[in-house]
Amino acid sequence: MREGKSGFEQNARRSQKRLAMTLGALVGLVLCGIVIGQRLGTSSWRSQSSMQQRPPLDVPYVPTPPEVVDEMLRMAAVTKDDVVYDLGCGDGRIVIAAAKKYGARGVGVDIDPQRIKEAHENARKEGVADRVKFIQQDLFQTDLSEATVVTLYLLPDINLKLRPKLWRELRSGARVVSHAFTMGDWEPERTANVDGRMVYFWTIPPKKMGSTGVKP
Repeated sequence: MREGKSGFEQNARRSQKRLAMTLGALVGLVLCGIVIGQRLGTSSWRSQSSMQQRPPLDVPYVPTPPEVVDEMLRMAAVTKDDVVYDLGCGDGRIVIAAAKKYGARGVGVDIDPQRIKEAHENARKEGVADRVKFIQQDLFQTDLSEATVVTLYLLPDINLKLRPKLWRELRSGARVVSHAFTMGDWEPERTANVDGRMVYFWTIPPKKMGSTGVKP
């Protein structure tokens, strides 16, 4: 009887041990699942937060072909004395070209932080980082008074909204060049067709005393 009882107790202890190990494993799996779920939830929240913080873009990013960049700068007669502002600068190619080819200073403005990052890197690679700068900003909030040349590749409605600001803030004689889109009833002084892509050119005329930004 003692031997039978001892064997029974040993089996019972082994069963309890296996049960405890099984329960421990199950608890571990549950806790692991909770941690993973929390991490995934945090990652998802961060991803959603990042998307929410990304500024809305009024104009999709479409790079200007190099031959159009060259024509825009040529049409504006850019020199080393100019300060070229590119509104909606994308990867910075226009102001970088102005600095590299003509020795001008340049300022690129874009609301997209990714484009600004690319522009800084491109300027560094081209060796003109000391002559250009890039600002992450809404172009309608940008002070244009320093610019002698403004380049654009926006959209027709954005050009029209921007037009009073150009007249108001740019000095007389400043040049404006737009790729693809006009300025409504503000007739361009010159146009060029570059492989089917239109380029338009205007000059800010002498300002009248007390001008409020209404069309000259």
